[in-house]
Parts: sequence; structure tokens; C-alpha cells
Amino acid sequence: MDAIYRSQRHFYDLTRKYYLLGRDRLIAGLAPPPQGTVLEVGCGTGRNLIAAARRFPDARYFGIDISREMLATARTNIARAGLSDRIALAQGDATAFDAPSLFGVAQFDRVFQSYTLSMIPDWQGALREGAAKLAPGGRLDLVDFGQQERLPRAFRRALFAWLAQFDVAPRATLGSALAEIATAQGLSAALTPLYRGYAWAGRLSA
Repeated sequence: MDAIYRSQRHFYDLTRKYYLLGRDRLIAGLAPPPQGTVLEVGCGTGRNLIAAARRFPDARYFGIDISREMLATARTNIARAGLSDRIALAQGDATAFDAPSLFGVAQFDRVFQSYTLSMIPDWQGALREGAAKLAPGGRLDLVDFGQQERLPRAFRRALFAWLAQFDVAPRATLGSALAEIATAQGLSAALTPLYRGYAWAGRLSA
């Protein structure tokens, strides 16, 4: 991942805003409780954490990413935004991370994953790990590429072929994976298509 993002991190946010749809919708719906804790798994450049911290200033924010290069950019962006005292970052694997060791926090009121599952080989493991970090009454929210089910087939073929060049794979079985995790961990699951299926929004609630 460091090899991929060593150069991309410098213009990542400028380009992704045109096709990573639904991120701001997810952030607007986080609504953490007062003094709540929010974790982003795969925090990238810190863009989402900054937006969330500005929208919900009473919460504490945490982010993990496997890429040191992305974390370097995130720390710079967070410092520039004046939010270093409210957002903590650490390097970690989305499929297995020790939150108490990294942050001194074991569970979170909100966990979110924005366009990460389509890039993680063991994406079901990342979902399970995120869900396992929920505090009582907590919630995991995600948004990622859907199956373009109500868009022209030619658009779907072109988009999937382009994404494949970057090792990005929309997860066709996301709905069933959410349901299985919900059953195993005693949660409730929901999946909502956005923008005619361009993106899918998922949720696991404790």
C-alpha cells in the first residue's frame, strides 16, 4: 500500500471527490453521542475524520491505516486543520488490530469504513473486526462501490474494468456478509443502494 500511495496521497482527495460518492452522507449520519468515540478504519488522508470532527465537535476521533505514507499525509492535514488534539492516528491492519494498545480505547460508539472494503483482500475479516470493536449501542457504517444495478451495463463494465487496474473490486456479496456477521455477533444489519446502485451503504447496529 505504501508503494501505491507514495505519490497518490498528494492528489488523492482532489481526484476521489468525483467518484467516491456517499462519503459525506455517511459522515452526516454518524451522530455520535456527546463525548462519544468514533473510529475510521482505513482513514487514508484524514479527510473524513476532519469532516466528522468539524461536524460533531463533542466526540473523540481515531483512525487506523495500514499505509505509513497515507498516515503521514493525514497527520499533516489534521495538524493544518487544528485538530491534532481531537484526532488520534495509528498504523494498523483493518483485519486485526489491538485498539487498547493503539489508542487506550477498547470499544467505539461509531466505527466507519469508507471505500476500504473494495481494496482489502480479506474484506469480510475487516468487517468482522470493525463490528467486534463496537461499544454497547454502537454502530458500524460503511459506504463502498455497489454493483451499478440500475445503471447501464456498459457503464458497469467500464467502471469495473477501470477499478480493476487499481486492484479495487466492488463486493457483490456485501449484503450476505453483513447478515452473517450480524447473526454471529448479535447485531442488526442493513444495506441501502445509493445513486441507482453506484454505491452501497451498509450498517451493523449493536
